[in-house]
Amino acid sequence: MTDKIDDLLEAAREIQSAAHVPYSEYRVGAAIETESGEVFVGCNVENANFSNSLHAEEVAVAEAVKNGHREFARIAVSSSRRDGVTPCGMCRQTLSEFCKPDLEVICDEGEGEEPSVYKLGELLPDTISQETLE
Repeated sequence: MTDKIDDLLEAAREIQSAAHVPYSEYRVGAAIETESGEVFVGCNVENANFSNSLHAEEVAVAEAVKNGHREFARIAVSSSRRDGVTPCGMCRQTLSEFCKPDLEVICDEGEGEEPSVYKLGELLPDTISQETLE
């Protein structure tokens, strides 16, 4: 693993402590790296009305976009269970709004294990886009 990937995974692990997960007790953290090298983090925030819950990847993207970023190199995702969690379908669609299909998606398999690495286009082929809606 490269130092950049290690650092990104560590940021995703650290932000999990801020998660609000009274229902699932499943903490998720995400760290997204911009093309310019800045990193923004997010954690899941659950709500009793589950459809209003926020996912870590969405929170990280929103924080980056709020700060003026629209181009991304990679995202790391980690859960408290270190189970190789990948972004859900909704998060994949959110990522596809701002990221190219070759975005690296790094999924935490746990201490001492190599992370799984995917391309966004592998995880979400034939995405819904502005072009497909026209």
